[in-house]
Amino acid sequence: MSQYTTGEIAKLCGVTVRTVQYYDARGILAPSALTEGGRRLYSDEDLKHLKIICFLRELGLSINTIGQLFSEADPGSVITLLLEQQEDALRGELQERQTKLEKLEDLRKGLRSVDHFSVESIGDIAHTMEGKKKMKKMRWMMILTGIPVTALQWFSIIFWIVRGIWWPFALWVLVALVWGTLVSRYYFNHVKYICPKCHEVFKPTLKEAFWANHTPTTRKLTCTACGHKGFCVEVWGGDEP
Repeated sequence: MSQYTTGEIAKLCGVTVRTVQYYDARGILAPSALTEGGRRLYSDEDLKHLKIICFLRELGLSINTIGQLFSEADPGSVITLLLEQQEDALRGELQERQTKLEKLEDLRKGLRSVDHFSVESIGDIAHTMEGKKKMKKMRWMMILTGIPVTALQWFSIIFWIVRGIWWPFALWVLVALVWGTLVSRYYFNHVKYICPKCHEVFKPTLKEAFWANHTPTTRKLTCTACGHKGFCVEVWGGDEP
């Protein structure tokens, strides 16, 4: 059976001599034998033991946790549970880092569209990013609820042309008016706008917002804070009634 000195076992496992000595001091890797001069000697089983310790440390388990694990009568079931918990923790960290990466990418893209960089510009972009997912969800909701209304429109037009019956079209007009009113109120109750001049976030009247010239992400409005009239950036306005 092979025997290894502290330096040899450390080299085989890719750790330092001080790490091996530390594990010995913490009671999780005791040497199998000592020389007459008091030098530590480790066996093949000790080598396997150290490799397991290194593996668990790479997974993020603490020394105390590893020590408790080795003292268990049934370490297999315990390590399974610990690994599941560690996996959940690592997945959470990955998700958090992915979210931060997406925010950085959005900020970088937003800064490209800013003509004159300022601290306020970052604030505007950050405000836009905060409600980006909610804005996307709301717009998809509007699209999905509008599909049946559009289908009814084409059905009523075709029915009128082919059969000469007009009342389905009249029904569609009524449905479209109700749907358009409800969706418009819902939409404008949940969005606000950032003034490009004073950087204040404001909410215009429903009438002004509805009839204003607009793009997919901006609308030409009059700021209620400074009176500036121009295209303002649309952002999520919160769950207001």
